[in-house]
Amino acid sequence: MKRKYPKQPLVGVGGVVIHRDRALLIRRGSQPLKGQWSIPGGMLELGEELTAGVQRELKEETGLDVEPLECILVFDRIMRKGSRVKYHYVIVDYLCKRKRGRLRPASDVTDARWVRRNDLSQYHLTEMALSLVLRAFEKMRKL
Repeated sequence: MKRKYPKQPLVGVGGVVIHRDRALLIRRGSQPLKGQWSIPGGMLELGEELTAGVQRELKEETGLDVEPLECILVFDRIMRKGSRVKYHYVIVDYLCKRKRGRLRPASDVTDARWVRRNDLSQYHLTEMALSLVLRAFEKMRKL
């Protein structure tokens, strides 16, 4: 299924990983949001369960094995060009715990970093991503 100008919404998954009071951020290497810092994730594959998709995508993009703990947000990301829908994703984001692995950007990621809460503003996250990461910090404190 093509991502640009799709005939229907596509399902994406993301993982907000909080480890040692830091959040995992990646810099996107492809559209949409190419070059911007974001939460790691990608497209769900046919026949793949949501949590398995989160684990696969985070391993592919960051080299880390994670454990999805709970779904923390489901939302639409719709980008238009004129009256046409250029991208339409339904994104399911999970709070995740790092299990093992060494952080190394891979796949369609150009950089990956552990970022302290107080340093998040330096990464110019979208309003939605910033809100999600802050929510994840709060949820992780309660676990």
